[in-house]
Amino acid sequence: MESSGLCSRTFLLAFLCWGSILGASFANAQTTRVGFYAATCPRAESIVRSTVQAHFRSDPTVAPGLLRMHFHDCFVQGCDASVLIDGPNAEKTAAPNRSLRGFEVIDDAKAQLEAACPGVVSCADILTLAARDSVVLTIGPTWQVPTGRRDGRVSLATDAANLPGFTDSIDVQKQKFAAKGLNTQDLVTLVGGHTIGTSACQFFRYRLYNFTTAGNGADPTIDAAFLPQLRELCPQNGDGTRRVGLDTGSPNKFDTSFFTNLRGGRGVLESDQKLWTDASTQTFVQRFLGLRGLLGLSFSVEFGKSMVKMSNIGVKGSTNGEIRKLCSAIN
Repeated sequence: MESSGLCSRTFLLAFLCWGSILGASFANAQTTRVGFYAATCPRAESIVRSTVQAHFRSDPTVAPGLLRMHFHDCFVQGCDASVLIDGPNAEKTAAPNRSLRGFEVIDDAKAQLEAACPGVVSCADILTLAARDSVVLTIGPTWQVPTGRRDGRVSLATDAANLPGFTDSIDVQKQKFAAKGLNTQDLVTLVGGHTIGTSACQFFRYRLYNFTTAGNGADPTIDAAFLPQLRELCPQNGDGTRRVGLDTGSPNKFDTSFFTNLRGGRGVLESDQKLWTDASTQTFVQRFLGLRGLLGLSFSVEFGKSMVKMSNIGVKGSTNGEIRKLCSAIN
């Protein structure tokens, strides 16, 4: 009671007391920071890095797989490793997640970390670090990854319904990103992650044959010289699971050629190509390419910034998260 009286005496003291109340409130929220495990598990980042490297050497496709998995995790329950949980109705069973790959890399890293530092490093942090390390292995940039996430306890396939989709308009894409606190530049930057990786024919073949009733039946935004190449790779009645590089000519290297392809009508996914045909996103594509005298942007620098921004979506703390013993199961 006495401290309340002091607070009421002057505006300054009242401000300081109110600040202490806010400070106590914010103290209950989880925040990430670079070097979170420096004292509790100093080898955490190096263990994740060496594990990703080992798997990459035997199967380079794990790199885009881990990057995509991190994106799909953060866009549902936040970056809490909920996409890793097994179960009949878990996130990984949802249609957009059935083709996710790289789970064995995360499980391997987790097993090594549990041996070195039991109960310390979250699966959410392992996935976030692994996504960064994957980009580095594909000759891409590096960046400092803030850590300190807890693992979520909820994983529902129905929650994955709002993941960005390959037929989404730019307006819909912007709405989905904005709902996660990401702006239009973040959208273009993060979709630029398609500079590595592949897509199955079943997700874009409709653009090649019966998209329109006029002309050659294909999506008119596809470059006329590129169309025969795609049709050869994905025949109308061919194998829908056959995979095609999203960045033609450079699918295994992290660079800006993905944006060059969009400029030339060589985007594979409809949602990707729309980044060029919509004025609000085209500007950022042009800036990454240094076109038309616009103020340039460094894709490498901005990608790291947007990844950090995305990795802080919905971070769980001790009140609503845990450190899983197994990444595939809640404790």
